[in-house]
Amino acid sequence: MRVVVFAYHDVGCAGLVALLEAGHDVAAVFTHRDDPEEDIWFGSVADLAAAHGLPVHAPERVNEPRWFELVRGLRPDAIFSFYYRRILAPEITQAAARGAINLHGSLLPRWRGRSPVNWVLIHGERETGVTLHHMIESPDAGDVIAQRSIPIAPEDTALTLHRKLVAAAGELVRDTLPSIERGTAGRTPQDPALATWGRRRRPADGRVDWARPAEEIHNLVRALTRPWPGAFTFAAGRRLFIWESAPGPAAVDARPGSVIGRRGLEVGTGAGALHVLRAQLADEEARGVVHLLRVGAEDLDAAHVLVRAEAREAQRLGIALGEAAHVQHLGHVEPGALPAAQRAEGRVGDAGHRREHHRRPDRQRGGSGAGRAGRAGRGGRAEA
Repeated sequence: MRVVVFAYHDVGCAGLVALLEAGHDVAAVFTHRDDPEEDIWFGSVADLAAAHGLPVHAPERVNEPRWFELVRGLRPDAIFSFYYRRILAPEITQAAARGAINLHGSLLPRWRGRSPVNWVLIHGERETGVTLHHMIESPDAGDVIAQRSIPIAPEDTALTLHRKLVAAAGELVRDTLPSIERGTAGRTPQDPALATWGRRRRPADGRVDWARPAEEIHNLVRALTRPWPGAFTFAAGRRLFIWESAPGPAAVDARPGSVIGRRGLEVGTGAGALHVLRAQLADEEARGVVHLLRVGAEDLDAAHVLVRAEAREAQRLGIALGEAAHVQHLGHVEPGALPAAQRAEGRVGDAGHRREHHRRPDRQRGGSGAGRAGRAGRGGRAEA
């Protein structure tokens, strides 16, 4: 089967590998140049295609006559889109005899649109998956060809779930290709009444609302933890990223955002308490609970340091966590009550974690290429 592939990110790599391993003729690969402002932590479709000697194209605007003519001239049997970040015009999707097929990172019709891997966690869902569907003008709304479901474990983060989705995507494409080639693949219309939508998320959407229940805040933390930009609050007027958490005691009578408890670091919420396990003050390396109390912070431990270790240090210094006079409550932006010299104590810059900008890995919508462009041109065959 002669195919043209539009792909990006890890799922794009998985889909392309499935096609190559099945022996299909990949006439061209369209991808993106990496955005230099995006944290690139995932695989490169451009590199993979170049390694196999495939023609690679990375246009800024794919829906233009030049590319319409090129795709039509390739006479593909099928077109595949694997986490490509642009909606393809009908002039492209209608150029293949067997149509255009997209792989989406959810169980459609649930979580159409952007960033499904993040949205399913934010909403506390217990199951997600991947879907192959025919492409029509409305995004993610075409007839379903096949799906593969994945249970969401309580300990899953966006990264662990993303990895499961990548594996499932490769398996689904591999298992479905024979029926697509024969023209016998199923077509199940989606029920629009069951559709849910995920909008594009931005780093500012990660701000914690302590009036929400602890379980909801925990879901936000695990949905946005590294390599995503992170859930955050404010401590002593500075942004504080929360990288790991766990729901704490449910029967807690505390003001939302206030630091409570003597075991590690627990914060009051709208319902129950949240146990903060890892956190980091913006522009700092790892600092613990004691450091934050000294600088007048309203809560947490400031980075890849487990609270338990810092709690022992607090006990040695005679500091009762949650009872220091200057500890107010989380989310306030006023500076702390201690002198500036103490607030600055031990501060070390950490440029590696300053990123305020991170775009969805899926089209991530669960997906453009030139920091690696590097990558889209390393093999000398990319065209922009």
